[in-house]
Amino acid sequence: MKFHHTELPGALVITPEPIADERGSFFENLRTEALSEEIGRPFRPAQINYSVSRRNTLRGLHGVRNPPGQAKYVTCVRGALRDIMVDLRLGSPAYGKYVVTELTAAGGTALYIPEGFGHGFLSLTDDTCISYVLGTAHVPGTQIDINPLDPELNLPWGFDEFPLISAKDAAAPTLAEVRAQGLLLEYTD
Repeated sequence: MKFHHTELPGALVITPEPIADERGSFFENLRTEALSEEIGRPFRPAQINYSVSRRNTLRGLHGVRNPPGQAKYVTCVRGALRDIMVDLRLGSPAYGKYVVTELTAAGGTALYIPEGFGHGFLSLTDDTCISYVLGTAHVPGTQIDINPLDPELNLPWGFDEFPLISAKDAAAPTLAEVRAQGLLLEYTD
């Protein structure tokens, strides 16, 4: 695996190094020891989730309050998606900035999304499946939802037709409203 640091402090894009032959290919998707060394602290999977979506489904923008906080290791296991992670940590030099990454099952690219970030994606194919390896288990009532179409963020989802979006995500507050509620994590080096 190769780790690529993004302009968002602590956020990584991880690309595999496939071994291919006439049968197909093989690659490591996650090695927790290597990831922990790269981020400078332990990453211990506490929960693994999968989400399956039809083409042009927009999910997000989601984060988790601290405590418990929640780092994510995200990869596409079927289909293709446009992933956006946003630094929502107050005081971060990259606050409000985002990284867009196309993830495909065939490519195997993964993302490490630190605590305090927002995350969402647009599915580009039918039956797209995304895997979330979570650093903490889900705690009901701690999720932060931000409207993925918030004009302040102006995220480049890249859809041609208005996407399928849940009523919860469509009615989610703006980043300014979430910030005013005091729900965002403070940035620390």
